[in-house]
Amino acid sequence: MIAQSATRIREQIDQFSGNLSRGLCKVARRFVGEAIYGIQARQSVHLTQIGRSLGESVPLAKTENRLSRNLARPEVREVLRGALLREGARRVESETLLVLDLSDLVKPHAKKMENLARVRDSSEKEIANGYWLCQVIGVENGGREITPLYGELYSQEAEDFVSENSEVLRAIRAVSGSCGRRGVWVIDRGGDRRELFDELVPQEAGRRFLIRQKGDRHLLLGSRKGSALAAAQDCPRPYATTIVREERDQEKTYRLEYGFREVRLPEHPGVRLWLVAVTGLGSEPMMLLTNVPMRTNRKVVWWAVSAYLTRWRIEETIRFGKQSCQVEDVRVLAYERLRNMVVLVTAAMFFAAVVLGTKAKLEILASHVYKAARRLFGIPDFRYYALADGIKEILLRFPRPPSPPPPKNSLAQLALFVT
Repeated sequence: MIAQSATRIREQIDQFSGNLSRGLCKVARRFVGEAIYGIQARQSVHLTQIGRSLGESVPLAKTENRLSRNLARPEVREVLRGALLREGARRVESETLLVLDLSDLVKPHAKKMENLARVRDSSEKEIANGYWLCQVIGVENGGREITPLYGELYSQEAEDFVSENSEVLRAIRAVSGSCGRRGVWVIDRGGDRRELFDELVPQEAGRRFLIRQKGDRHLLLGSRKGSALAAAQDCPRPYATTIVREERDQEKTYRLEYGFREVRLPEHPGVRLWLVAVTGLGSEPMMLLTNVPMRTNRKVVWWAVSAYLTRWRIEETIRFGKQSCQVEDVRVLAYERLRNMVVLVTAAMFFAAVVLGTKAKLEILASHVYKAARRLFGIPDFRYYALADGIKEILLRFPRPPSPPPPKNSLAQLALFVT
């Protein structure tokens, strides 16, 4: 049965990568399929590990050189990103949450990586060398099935870099271009900036949002202006709900009290907004600014609160993408290769989370994958880790047959160094 599962996984990867890479030349399409397969089979972004997974008869160094050359193709990122958006947009409904996350890829010991920048290491809470990541993941409110929609690496040291706002707006416009007016943007406190509100608030934009506030932004309450924090502290909170959150492998209970009030932004006084205030999670209220209409109904207000709580779970998804493929251990040096690798990892996540995990015809296959994951205490609630482990286990035991050597190209030059 495991051998059959391995065959079906390989077939699905081939079909998935073939659909994604339409529009690329034959050599580039082959590379995309091999890269997605190798990332899955070895849970690694090392070109050496991806090369080993292919089992070619030529020396590994030649395989690695070939992979490196193709990883430098700028068209790979554009074609794959567009294809992932088109495929993922089919799963975005009217109320789907579009979770935008800004995170980091830290390379503390790197010296020669191109456009290496200074970033804030979110885990160590310090400044280190690395790159920024902008990702968008779709998820239903209160749900667990994810849809990776967008993943982009960028650096403020790159020649084409404009600003962080520009990168965020590019992501929003790209996803909105595929999803239309469907979905609700959910962004952490990093989204509390005028440039984003100027993009999202105008009614003609047709984009709904829920953005956590820092507390220092001025809001209009009627004709009176005050800080978001003061408005939240004075906000009536008639509703209460108890939740259980897992923290450091322990469950912790919180009693939340919440309510809302109508507000407006001084920069957009003609647009009605609502400030949802939640207490019970810290010393200050959690403040959520939204253009989704609120009313005195527990279910309506809880929708906004639970939407942001769902965003918290997506942080685990971001860690899944980094850890399951060892993204922070990436060793390519060229900026274009780094950016392409992030899009390939996003594609690998999409395969594990969407193609393999939700199609009815693959339910039996997925059950075999879960069983193959070797875990001492069973499958964790966040099952994508187990899914990634299972795919690796199966493909290691039953690898793909060696690919035939690529056709000789007299114009192709071997890279002198693998970067």
